[in-house]
Amino acid sequence: ALVNEGLVSGWDDPRMPTICGYRRRGYTPEAIRMFVDRIGYTLYDALNDMALMESAVREDLNKKATRVAAVVNPVKLVITNYPEGKTEELDAVNNPEDPEAGSHKITFSRELWIEREDFMEDAPKKYFRLTPGNEVRLKNAYIVTCIGCKKDTEGNVEEVYAEYIPQTKTGEAESNRKVKGTIHWVSTSHAIKAEVRMYDRLWKIENPRDELARLQKEENMTPVEAMKKMINENSLEVRPCCYVESYLAETKPLDHFQFQRIGYFCTDKDSTPEHLVFNRTVSLKDTWAKMQK
Repeated sequence: ALVNEGLVSGWDDPRMPTICGYRRRGYTPEAIRMFVDRIGYTLYDALNDMALMESAVREDLNKKATRVAAVVNPVKLVITNYPEGKTEELDAVNNPEDPEAGSHKITFSRELWIEREDFMEDAPKKYFRLTPGNEVRLKNAYIVTCIGCKKDTEGNVEEVYAEYIPQTKTGEAESNRKVKGTIHWVSTSHAIKAEVRMYDRLWKIENPRDELARLQKEENMTPVEAMKKMINENSLEVRPCCYVESYLAETKPLDHFQFQRIGYFCTDKDSTPEHLVFNRTVSLKDTWAKMQK
């Protein structure tokens, strides 16, 4: 019914609890086997928390996914004292859990894309990202001091401004000076535009089977009506204007990545060199546990 009613895109929709759906979402065979080993084998009908599956996926991908920078809600950061036209190639570790995974190059420039959530003009005391007067480390690059922003006529932030401290480049003498915040970034002139599909759980409740039966019996709903009531309207958010580092230019379907500070993602089958598409496999942490409290 989910497929026939168009509530999902098909049997391989990444939200579907099917092998092809799990595969397209980025669940690995190793993670699924780990999940089965943990819950045990039984002939009895049993209900298991989806968080157990997601935990196994995180554990497996943490060991094998390449770390990359991707900005999914971009705003421009201008380093005002960095020379115009200058660029630097910096090293980014592929996976700190696997020393043999090596590293790749990223390009630093005067203008960068950062997450809009990483700047706040009037921030509370425990906000350790960009706010006027605050120092923040740009991952794999320099420490910068935020000096302000530019807004449009409606008060929306269009650009953020900062000054970099040259001697704080990662690996150099003063790179160890203490700052409480580190944010990711991509160069505006080197990043690639991408579509990112933020998948979440299909159902709003843990046990849709029993709830389906209850809604049919107590509220006289049809199966389709009940499913429409239970479906999580936030289970898919498409973000068409994201930016990823150029390292991902030649990615292939089912390649796995950790988008730093965001979650684990894989390249979708719809992806092409001209239009990259990534699916969120799972968030870095169990956000549903917090929502249930």
